[in-house]
Amino acid sequence: MPIRVIQWATGSVGGAALRTLLSRTEFELAGVYVHSPAKAGRDAGEIAGLPDTGIRATDDPEEILALDADCVTHMPLPSAYFTDDPDRDTRVICALLASGKNVVTTTGFSHPRTQSPELVQRLEEACARGKTSLYGAGINPGFMSQVLPLALTGLGARIDHVYLRECSDFAGNPSRAVVTGTMGLGRSPGDYRQMIRPFRAFQEQSFAESIHLVAEGLGLRLDDVEARDEIAAATSAFDVAAGSIPAGAVAASRWTFSATIEGRPVIDMECVYKSDSAQLLPWGDPGVVLRVQGHPEYVVRVEEFSNGLVGAAAYTVNAIPAVCAAAPGIRTCLDLPLITGRGAVRLG
Repeated sequence: MPIRVIQWATGSVGGAALRTLLSRTEFELAGVYVHSPAKAGRDAGEIAGLPDTGIRATDDPEEILALDADCVTHMPLPSAYFTDDPDRDTRVICALLASGKNVVTTTGFSHPRTQSPELVQRLEEACARGKTSLYGAGINPGFMSQVLPLALTGLGARIDHVYLRECSDFAGNPSRAVVTGTMGLGRSPGDYRQMIRPFRAFQEQSFAESIHLVAEGLGLRLDDVEARDEIAAATSAFDVAAGSIPAGAVAASRWTFSATIEGRPVIDMECVYKSDSAQLLPWGDPGVVLRVQGHPEYVVRVEEFSNGLVGAAAYTVNAIPAVCAAAPGIRTCLDLPLITGRGAVRLG
């Protein structure tokens, strides 16, 4: 029988997940939750740009909780950054878990033990009530900063240091709300420093979870994770899909997260956001670089990724069978079988 899935939120990532769910025979869409009243009542197929399904979207969380489903792909913009109610995602996820629905989310929760014992207790109690599991699949950080380094460190006979850099190019992103509103690119340095404060807290929390997850997979107990960020200004004005980047405005940002044991760096992660990589040569090219120092030493590069948001959505959907089959409780990529694109292959 197909796995019955509810899609929670239908933005850029959630919409891609919805289209993936509707294209795969191993899943059956059970419901759709939308934040926008304009989408409420519309057919899920219409929202996804596909033929009608007979499933109407709702903006009423109680309707979603009452549905019979195996799993919820929970993919709103994270409340910890995008709302004045940072606890909202936790409350929603706990309610979904307690109602008997497994949850795969892109709002964090990849390693809740990094945050607090209280958070872990709330989530575990909800899982126990519903006999369900929670998996934080992540967007950024996510697969590239968690699963990829964990898998490839299996090649090391001795590991001295793990370094990962992910560089994103926003030149083709048409959303001014994302490029300037969320990332702060195109703002004056003064405006950027003021608006980035909530994002900084969210970034530090998210990457701390990733680093501690990788450390746990390597059998390490970290002493500290230090976070730093810096910006680069545009030397001249240029245009991107989301609008103009004025001369002197913030054109890129770089975030670095360094984990140490007894004062020695063991894991470093770097995240670079560029408004246009063709205009900004420093801080590396778009893509992902993983460097493992030790014996042997090796570098792995992911140089091209045509649509990272679709990839994040697909990884979340592909995780559903493993999460539904898992024992109740908080699950990480250390607990689950290797998540692959099984069911996504198309021949002919």
